[in-house]
Amino acid sequence: MELAVLIIGAGPAGLATAACLSQRSIPYLIVEREDCSASLWRYRTYNRVKLHLSKEFSSLPYMPHPDGTPTYIPKEEFLKYLDCYAQHFDIKPRYCTCVVSAAYDEGTRRWIVAARDTAAGTEILYAAKFLVVATGENGEGRIPEILGLESFHGEAIHSSTYKSGSSYAGKRVLVVGAGNSGMEIAYDLASHGADTSIVARSPVHIMTKELIRLGMTFIQYIPITIVDLFIMNIADVIFGDLSKYGIVRPRIGPLLLKSKTGRSCVIDVGTAGLIKNGIVKVFKGISKITGNKVQFECGNGSEFDAIVFATGYKSTANLWLKDDKCMLNSDGHPNKGYPNIWKGENGLYFSGFARMGLAGISKDAYNIANDVASVY
Repeated sequence: MELAVLIIGAGPAGLATAACLSQRSIPYLIVEREDCSASLWRYRTYNRVKLHLSKEFSSLPYMPHPDGTPTYIPKEEFLKYLDCYAQHFDIKPRYCTCVVSAAYDEGTRRWIVAARDTAAGTEILYAAKFLVVATGENGEGRIPEILGLESFHGEAIHSSTYKSGSSYAGKRVLVVGAGNSGMEIAYDLASHGADTSIVARSPVHIMTKELIRLGMTFIQYIPITIVDLFIMNIADVIFGDLSKYGIVRPRIGPLLLKSKTGRSCVIDVGTAGLIKNGIVKVFKGISKITGNKVQFECGNGSEFDAIVFATGYKSTANLWLKDDKCMLNSDGHPNKGYPNIWKGENGLYFSGFARMGLAGISKDAYNIANDVASVY
């Protein structure tokens, strides 16, 4: 099947790119391995999740959130927005289509993409002038290698399969990872009566949603380092010195850290207070696991009934993208750094890999559509 543009992935990045292409009257096909759009949001997020950025920073191109939308949008509301977005731009992904391989053919100057219709069990071959990888950085949950993990007698899951703390009441649960997911899951577990601990190996900024909203507004007019200093001083007043509880702050400010590395600060949902009150215990790292006992790097050990790994994701693009130009690293992420991470070679594009949230996805979509339009 001959195509102008093939988009792989029908999450927010794929939908945004499709909308931007349609606004420029550029034909495309979008394929998705799951049976729905935004499968990460539908199937692999916990129940209480909300967008951490306020709604003015969380819309996709050409469609702001409607009046009456909560400032910080809950999961179900955001899914409704994505469904309306697809309907508004007449985006009709081909679902249950799993890409097996994609390689650039110098002779035809096309991307030859082999896929499988998992519902019908048939093979499909596409030839596309432009290829957009919109599978994002969250293709597969990452669980670190820990000595003795295979001996753990309890439940060990990735955060992508965690839904609610209601089934963990009275249990001893360890959350590995102190990013937004880990901190929010720890809060949810403690709120449901679990004896909760968290592993926080890396420095992290703890902020409120309102501080980040304020900071993102100010950086449009004021240098980012000044804004960072301002919001960190306010955070000090709100949270106090968290280093005595095991939460260490990075050396550079939260907004600059995000722009340089893509690492987000933690938006506090109440976990910081639980940590300060000793309800959620903090450990630095795990040295080994023996049965149900977890030995920590500090020398202390404790037994747990369950472990939740909030340790992030990795891309699966490098499993099927034949990358003879070494555009991807071992984790399936583009080797190009920000801000040109969205553009590869020979008509290859990456949407949603910049770790800049929905604002970054929108920027990628605009850039890709404009670049395609300039040569289409």
